[in-house]
Amino acid sequence: MKVLLINGSPHRDKSTTLLATNAFVEGMMRAGDFETETVHVCALNIKPCAGCLSCCGKTEGECVIRGDDIPALKEKILAADVVIASFPLYYFEMPGQMKVMMDRLLSMVKAYHGQTVPTDGSPAHEFRFTDSPKKLVIVSGCAYTETDVVYDPLLRQLDLVFGKNPYTPVLLSQFKTMADNGGQRTQRQLNRIRSAGEEFGANGFLSEKTRREAEKPPFSREVYKTILENVWQKEREKGGKA
Repeated sequence: MKVLLINGSPHRDKSTTLLATNAFVEGMMRAGDFETETVHVCALNIKPCAGCLSCCGKTEGECVIRGDDIPALKEKILAADVVIASFPLYYFEMPGQMKVMMDRLLSMVKAYHGQTVPTDGSPAHEFRFTDSPKKLVIVSGCAYTETDVVYDPLLRQLDLVFGKNPYTPVLLSQFKTMADNGGQRTQRQLNRIRSAGEEFGANGFLSEKTRREAEKPPFSREVYKTILENVWQKEREKGGKA
């Protein structure tokens, strides 16, 4: 089975979220025969959407913008059995480079004809390529503790794009701070994420218990507050503003 890992972090292979995503993929590889390709969005030439909506009418299903990497990326997505989107949370959203990519993939869904936006968990737009079903996993790390709150805007957007059930979110609180400090705490969480990947690779889905275990915050709230105070104090000292 083909796995396409789309890394939306501007840090490319130095992304801390990618550290978790790679662990998830390693777990998948334990469970089955998967062929993996990683694409770094920031390494691609992607022109922004012009908002012309030609892909919904005049050139239905095809974007009129030429000379960039979107057509090749679209083919990779269609050829994959599993698509894993890996990106950090930036200001309660996906990074800007990832959003530009998403806008340019509008040609993969059908036009809006005034129908009522569904409230039953179905996507707002019907997909054009229903003959190539695939699994979608979202792996995202953030600095916050309350993933249920800070990811709500992003998840509501993804629900409208993909529907509520077709994708599996793995949302990692306090992850960058933990990864930057390294140590056994990081390795323990990466092992939990590998176990989650192994379960997903074997079954095609994650149990709620396994997902919650992978997402468990590494620090207590009080310890984390102390860590962050130290982090920002050091940053202020670097700038001579302490």
